[in-house]
Amino acid sequence: LSELEALMERMKRLQEDKEDEEASQEEMATRFEKEKKESLLVISGGIRAFPVKFSFDDEIVSTDVSRYVEDPGFGYKDFARRGEDHLPTFRAQDYTWENHGFSLVNRLYSDIGHLLDEKFRMVYNLTYNTMATHEDVDTTTLRRALFNYVHCMYGIRYDDYDYGEVNQLLERSLKVYIKTVTCYPERTTKRMYDSYWRQFKHSEKVHVNLLLMEARMQAELLYALRAITRHLT
Repeated sequence: LSELEALMERMKRLQEDKEDEEASQEEMATRFEKEKKESLLVISGGIRAFPVKFSFDDEIVSTDVSRYVEDPGFGYKDFARRGEDHLPTFRAQDYTWENHGFSLVNRLYSDIGHLLDEKFRMVYNLTYNTMATHEDVDTTTLRRALFNYVHCMYGIRYDDYDYGEVNQLLERSLKVYIKTVTCYPERTTKRMYDSYWRQFKHSEKVHVNLLLMEARMQAELLYALRAITRHLT
């Protein structure tokens, strides 16, 4: 099977398995913890947990960004240190965008919550219902895996989601790409972009980039707004 056919087959199998039998809460919690720990091992240009055949370090262009920012050393850091046994988890059910963050943002800045919510929903639902040359495809499972994997990298867990789907739908090179685009965008290269979903259209892969950016923004907002809520109460 080609890369595309294999992915579509996994999506079909996941849907059938979901209809036959759902994983228990304990199993889903275990799968989340496994995916969360693995995400800490994903680094720009490779995955430490798994050897890969490509390296992008030679393509990374070093850019002097100090003139654009006040703190040149400011950048992404993993939410937990590698090797820790008990990694912190942000349970989305305890503080969600829909039930908590949205209303707080509107209190702090009138109507901005509606604009942000519309942006999140539009990008999350953005699809041509295609996968490369295949039409009339329901891509919901794939889009949710992409969105939830970004939140998983930030330690955010959805109790009603089976993170086993992430591992089945997102290949190694795609996880490298997601981590790089989301956390170290200045390191993204065309070679990394070309390394995953080779049969997909550019417009479909642009959809992926938009989804990753909105997922990251929502994750950052959830942490910030939860901290503000705790301060106010």
